Amino acid sequence: MAEARDNRESVRSRGGVVTALGISQTLAWASSYYLPAILADPIAASIDVPRAWVFAAFSAALLIAAFAGPAVGRLIDRRGGRGVLMLSNVVLAAGLIALAAANGVTGLFAAWAVLGAGMALGLYDAGFAALTALYGHNARGPITGITLFAGFASTVSWPLSTFLNDALGWRETLLVWAGLNIVFGLPLNLLLPVPARPAHRPRPAEHSIGWKPYKEMFLLAFVFAAAWFVTGAMAAHLPRLLERAGATPLQAIAAAALVGPAQVAARLVEFFVLRRSHPLVSARIAALLHPIGAVVFAVIGPAAAAAFAVFYGAGNGLLTIARGTVPLAVFGPQGYGERTGLLGAPARAAQAFAPLVFGLLLDRMGVSVILVSVALCLAAFAALLCLRTSRDGAARR
Repeated sequence: MAEARDNRESVRSRGGVVTALGISQTLAWASSYYLPAILADPIAASIDVPRAWVFAAFSAALLIAAFAGPAVGRLIDRRGGRGVLMLSNVVLAAGLIALAAANGVTGLFAAWAVLGAGMALGLYDAGFAALTALYGHNARGPITGITLFAGFASTVSWPLSTFLNDALGWRETLLVWAGLNIVFGLPLNLLLPVPARPAHRPRPAEHSIGWKPYKEMFLLAFVFAAAWFVTGAMAAHLPRLLERAGATPLQAIAAAALVGPAQVAARLVEFFVLRRSHPLVSARIAALLHPIGAVVFAVIGPAAAAAFAVFYGAGNGLLTIARGTVPLAVFGPQGYGERTGLLGAPARAAQAFAPLVFGLLLDRMGVSVILVSVALCLAAFAALLCLRTSRDGAARR
């Protein structure tokens, strides 16, 4: 009886952690990564800089997050995630306030540099590491849970930012997001428990996990970099790509709007159907969904724009979870934070450059550029086939 009661309390506690962290992750994404889509134009017009400079500053922020990721993960490995995630709310708020005060290129880039540090401290990699510090090998379910919440970040961010910008102005909108980080995000992250034995501390002789085992680390780094290049490219160019392929503007926008629901639907399938399979199985399925959607689109034509968007969105939704669960399954929880930081660095860099590179390719190649994203996904699938699905992988030999 006592054991059953303890199990029920543990489940309730885990549900509370997932809810709190899921909401705080939604806020962190909504108040950083998703802001330029709505506020880039008013910011550029107000401070008299080209719109491209706003996105250049945003790309620089992603690169800062990439470089800072391993150090943040190492800190979570040693001390747990609560303090780091609380600090992320403070840093994000400071960056938003600085951006609200910007009046030129220097202030713009400085503010996004602070926001880049905040994203390193507070987005998925840090959240996944915090959950692994708490639950070890059992973190897969909670990782999926917080992605279900944060899958709605754009759904929250874009309408709210649009409403606030129209009602108050872009500077006041940023101040509202800063206030939300302090008033809601900080207390939510404060609710997270401290691990009984913080974050699977490395033995004294171990100072850094590094890239060992090299083969598995490099394969996964390539997988995530390829996947996040496609994500960054589609996020910036999907409607334009669909229009170039023959879809009407209305069809293109309607199809692109299906990406978010498809992501959440795929994560629900992962949570309820695929949760007992090895995470590599989900990752392999995810890598194939974008190419399948491209084939359907190529065969049927513009009428399949919605199907292409749904296949892409579902694959992206599963790959987001895989970024947290596959390293845990392949390498275990020891040094998880640093390892995911290392794996995430090339992915963030690829994501930062993807809109520019894919846009140039789209101008040069036209709709044939979709072959580039399909090739990257198929290459990622091939790399995933080279990884074991058993728990006695190279990291444990």
